[in-house]
Amino acid sequence: MSAGPLVVEIICTCCLAAFLLHRYGDLRKQHVLVTLATFVAWYFSFMIIFVLPLDVSSTFYRQCLRDNKFPQLPTTTARSPNSSGTDNVTEIPISPDDNSTALDTPAGAQALHLSVINPCQQPVSHVPDNVLPALWHVVYWTSQFLTWLLLPMMQSYSTAGDFSVAGKIKTAIIENIIYYATYLLIFGVCLIYVAVRPDLHIDAEKLKVIGVTASNTWGLFLLVLLLGYGLVEVPRTIWNSGKTVYTLQRTQFKIAKLSTEKTEAEENLEDVLDEIKQVSEKIRYNHPLRKHMDTILLKCPESLRQNVRSNNDDYEDYNKPQDVPSEKTLVRLHKRVIQATQTNHRTQAQWNNLMSKAYELEDISNNEGKTDHVFHSSHGQKTSSLLSSLYTPTVEWYWKCLLRPWFRRILAVLLTILSFMVVWSECLFFIKEPVLSLFAVFIDLAKQNYDYVYIELASIITIAYLCFCAYYSVFQIRILNFYYIAPHHQTDEYSLVFTGMMLCRLTPPLCLNFLGLIHLDSHITYRGNLEETSYTEIMGHMDVISFVSDGFNIYFPIAIVLLCICTYFSLGSRILQFLGFSQFIGDDDMTQEFVDEGREIIRRERRRIERKAEGEARRRQWTEKFGDGSNDRVPPRGNGVEQDGYSRRDLDVEMLHLDLDLEAKHTVPRSPDENDRTELLRQAEPIDYTGETTDVLDDWRGHDPTQQSYQSQPVGHSSRFGTQRSFSRPPKGIFDDV
Repeated sequence: MSAGPLVVEIICTCCLAAFLLHRYGDLRKQHVLVTLATFVAWYFSFMIIFVLPLDVSSTFYRQCLRDNKFPQLPTTTARSPNSSGTDNVTEIPISPDDNSTALDTPAGAQALHLSVINPCQQPVSHVPDNVLPALWHVVYWTSQFLTWLLLPMMQSYSTAGDFSVAGKIKTAIIENIIYYATYLLIFGVCLIYVAVRPDLHIDAEKLKVIGVTASNTWGLFLLVLLLGYGLVEVPRTIWNSGKTVYTLQRTQFKIAKLSTEKTEAEENLEDVLDEIKQVSEKIRYNHPLRKHMDTILLKCPESLRQNVRSNNDDYEDYNKPQDVPSEKTLVRLHKRVIQATQTNHRTQAQWNNLMSKAYELEDISNNEGKTDHVFHSSHGQKTSSLLSSLYTPTVEWYWKCLLRPWFRRILAVLLTILSFMVVWSECLFFIKEPVLSLFAVFIDLAKQNYDYVYIELASIITIAYLCFCAYYSVFQIRILNFYYIAPHHQTDEYSLVFTGMMLCRLTPPLCLNFLGLIHLDSHITYRGNLEETSYTEIMGHMDVISFVSDGFNIYFPIAIVLLCICTYFSLGSRILQFLGFSQFIGDDDMTQEFVDEGREIIRRERRRIERKAEGEARRRQWTEKFGDGSNDRVPPRGNGVEQDGYSRRDLDVEMLHLDLDLEAKHTVPRSPDENDRTELLRQAEPIDYTGETTDVLDDWRGHDPTQQSYQSQPVGHSSRFGTQRSFSRPPKGIFDDV
C-alpha cells in the first residue's frame, strides 16, 4: 500500500492545468478570480480523468478479496519464509473481538497460512479505503458548484455593462435564466415522478440523487451529441492533415470566411468608439454620470482617451441644455464596447493563427518537390542556437515533407480503430452475457492477470480520448462563434470560463459512461456481488428514477451510431451549404470561390510583410551609412556637400535603385499573349486599401508593438475602406466552423 502514485498524479495534474492556463490565457491581463476559477475547474476535471483509473484498479483488488473470502479487517504484518529463503510480507486479518495475540493461536496460524496463499495481488497505487471517497467528495461537488453556479455567473458578469456589483449580478442572473431553466425542468420532472410514486418517499438522500440525475442526464445528452461528431471528425481531420494541398485549401477557405467577420468586427468596434466619443463630449466633467463615462473610456484605446481629454474643456460653461444620455444608455454602450473589443480580439487572434498556418503550408507545398532535401522557409523562422544545430534544414525537410504526413496517417488509423471500439461498446455495453463491450473484455483479461498497470494506462487513454473528441466538437462547431481557444496567451476570459464550465459539466457523465463500458456500474450490468468504485458510491445511483436508469442512460448512447453516419457523409455541412451557410465541400463552386479568394488574401499579406521587411532593411542601411538622419549629419537636398564620400545626389541615386529593385521584385511578369490594355485591367482590379485600413485602426487602437497583426482589407468586402463584393455572401450564422 503506497500513496506515492496518487500524490504524483495529483502533482502532475496540477502542473498540467497550470501549464495549459499559462499557454492559452494571459495571466497578467485577465482578472485573478477568472484565473483562479478556471484553474480549479481544469484541475479538478483533469484529476477525475487521471485518478479514476486508480479507483478502478483498487476496485478490482477489493473484488478479488471479496471473491476469495478475505475480509478487509484491521491487519498486522508478519513475515513467512518462501522457497527461495527470503521473507514475504503478508497482512494477517485480526478480528476486533479477539483480545489474544493472533499469531499465538491456531486461528492466527490458519490466518497466516491463508494470507500466504492469497491469490490477490495488491496494486502498487492502492491507498487506504477512506482516501478516495474523501477526494471524490471534494472534487465532484466543487466541480458541480463551479459548472452550475459560479462559472455561468462569472461569464455573464464579465460582459455585463452595469457599473455596480449588484447591477452586474442582476444582469448575470437574468441572462442565465434560460440556462438554469433547462436544468430545473429536468429536476422538476424527476421530482414529480418520485412524488407521484407511492412506494418512494422523498428525503435528503433522494433529493441529492435527483439533483445528480438531472445534472448527469443533461451532460449525457450533450456528450452523446458531441461524441457522435468527434469520433469521426478527429481521425478524419488528422488523416487530412497529412495531405498538404487539402489542408492548404481548407485554410484558404477559412481565411476567406474569417476576413468577412474580421472586417465586420473592426467596423463594429470603430462605430462603437465613434459613439463613445460623441457621448463623452456631451457628458461634462461635473456631471453625475461622468464617472460612468470614465469607466467606459477605460475599455477604450489610449489614443481615444487622449483625444477625448483634449476636446473636453472643463472651464467652458454651457447655458444651453445638453442632450445627456441616461444611465441605461451608458450601460448598453458599456456592454457594446466590451463585446466589440472581445470580438475584435478573437477574430484578430484567429486571423494571425490562420495566416501563420497558411505560410507554413505554402512553404511545405513548395518544398515537397525539392530534390536537394533542404527546407527553405520564406518567412525566416528563427530557432534557438541549440535547436538550430539539431533541427537543421535537412532534418526539417525530412520531418515536415516525409515523416510527419505518414506519422499522422498512422495515428489516424489507430484513432479510427479506437473510435470503432467506442461506438461498438456504446451500443452493446448493457448486454451482460455474453460480454460484448470490447473495453470490458480487455480490462477483464487484465484483471485476471492482475495487470493493474495496464488497467490504469488503458483507462487513462480511453477517458482522455473520449474527452478530446467531445471538446474538439465544442470548439470546432463554435457555438454562436463566441468561444475560441488560441495559444500564445490569445484566449480571452469569456472563452476560458466557458472551457472550465464545459469540462466540469461533461467529465462526470463521461466517467460514469466509461464505468458502464467496462462493466463496473452494478446498476447497469448487474453480475452478482459486484464491487463498486468509490466514485460511483459518491455520486449515487439513479434507481430512484427508473426511466432514466433503465432507459435513457442505457439506450440513448446508441444514437452515436446515427450521428457518426451523418458526420461521415457530411450531411450536416451539405444541408447548411444548401441553406446558404458556406461550408468547406470540395465539389462545390462556392467553396472553390472562397479558396481562390483566400489564396489572393494570403498573397497580398505576404507581399505586405515582404515590403515592410525590406523597408526596414533599407532604413537600417541608411542608418549604417548616414547615421540617424539628423540635420547635422545629412546635408539638405541640393547643396552638393559631400559627407563620408557621399553627396546628396549619390544618396538619391542609391535610394532610387533600391526602389526600382523593390518594384521589380513585386512586379508580375507579363505573358506574351497579354497586351497593354489587359495588363492595365489586371493591375487595376485588386484595389488594396491595406494601408488606409491599418492607419485608421491604429488610430483607434493606439500603437501596441506586442499586438502586431495583419490589418488588411479582404478582397471584395463592403465597408468604408473597401470595395463592394462582386458576389453575394450568405448570411453569417451560428454554424460557421471558422
